[in-house]
Amino acid sequence: MKIKVASYITKEGIDPFAKWFDKLNAIAAAKVSTALYRMELGNYSNVKSLGDGVFEYKIDFGPGYRIYFGQDGEELVILVGGGSKKQQDKDIKIAKNYWQEYKLAKRRG
Repeated sequence: MKIKVASYITKEGIDPFAKWFDKLNAIAAAKVSTALYRMELGNYSNVKSLGDGVFEYKIDFGPGYRIYFGQDGEELVILVGGGSKKQQDKDIKIAKNYWQEYKLAKRRG
């Protein structure tokens, strides 16, 4: 059974992951797409917890791309951002902020 992967949309209507993904070249986009497909299949071999409910999927290609996400239940993984090793600390802070916003919005309904 596949796990549903959905992008986080900010309250301003922006999809941060898609905004980042759309700037990638074709080879990098293919590597990231492969990683997303593996996540859909439940393959979390390149995943580590960053705390506060945020996880990082490391892609060993190029500048060290990452996919940051939080898991909502067992079926839904919300992507909250992507980046490279170079800007990792900044991306983690942003991802954690997006995850908190997502959880708050969900509680409010």
